[in-house]
Amino acid sequence: MIVYDNTYWDDVEKVIQCVPHISELFHKSILITGGTGLICSAVAELLFHLNRTRDAGIKILLAGRSQERMGKRFYPFSEGTDYSFLQYDATKDEALTISADYIIHGASNASPAVFRSQPVETMLSNLIGLNCLMEMAVKNHTKRVLYISSSEVYGQKTDRHPYSESDYGYVDILNPRAAYPSSKRAAETLCAAYGEEYGVDTVIVRPGHIYGPSITDSDDRASAQFTRDAVQGESIMMKSAGSQLRSYCYTLDCASAILTVLLNGKKGCAYNISNRDSVVSVRDVAEMLAQETGTRIEFCNPSDMEKKGYSMMENSALDAEKLEKTGWRGLYDLRTGIQKTILFFKAPKG
Repeated sequence: MIVYDNTYWDDVEKVIQCVPHISELFHKSILITGGTGLICSAVAELLFHLNRTRDAGIKILLAGRSQERMGKRFYPFSEGTDYSFLQYDATKDEALTISADYIIHGASNASPAVFRSQPVETMLSNLIGLNCLMEMAVKNHTKRVLYISSSEVYGQKTDRHPYSESDYGYVDILNPRAAYPSSKRAAETLCAAYGEEYGVDTVIVRPGHIYGPSITDSDDRASAQFTRDAVQGESIMMKSAGSQLRSYCYTLDCASAILTVLLNGKKGCAYNISNRDSVVSVRDVAEMLAQETGTRIEFCNPSDMEKKGYSMMENSALDAEKLEKTGWRGLYDLRTGIQKTILFFKAPKG
């Protein structure tokens, strides 16, 4: 459960200042899928803050599978007053009858454990859920749909230079683990197809590795596991040499980037989300967490099942120059973001 104290809301206010033309969202309706997830919960918090501090009059529609979970995630806010809940399951092909000015689609499996155990569901949810939203967007003349993709669409390449938005590598499509990047690629093409055939205004974001206070207990990605171990005073368990190069971005910076692209991105284009001060190796993250918490790093061998869930990319560093040209900037470098994340996890819970 996140701690909504003055420090957190001060940080929310700071990142809002980084979103050009934010007032264009005032008195509009915004549907967010995956509202309890790591990324989209932070987006919702920015909108809540706008309504409470600027009387923005934004109608917030949060879609998810569990109404109870949504209520717990946003416990200071009231359903029916601060937001409306929409029952939504990205794996089901069900017509949606609600309308919204903007749609931010973030519902997707994001767990390596799920990628290996449910590759079929992982793949279908990335396509079925988006198609249902696109059909709704066509019917209701939605202003814009923003699709949250992934850095994994880039695949593998041999050098360690950051990826630009047109720099695609190799994906082994016969590896079941490719269910995630392959379906994310296909979903991006579906966005382009709806734009061409039906005129839907779509934009795409490709976040790097996102971390921060909204990490959940069920998040089994490496940075989340490292964080939980470190703040509990336990050794950080690394199951590889940690040489993989990654782009990291603090949750609130990622949320402000999403709203920036929603308002300022060019129709039909994709934008990397990455903080230029946070492109480091997996081991660098572990070492920084260990330094900040006084814990140590231990190495152990992963199981064969764990290996099946690992990303196939040795390099997933992203070049965010295109995003920065829209006027966005990331506020929290890796050390600052890690320090804030640690303080959150150590803070007394409600």
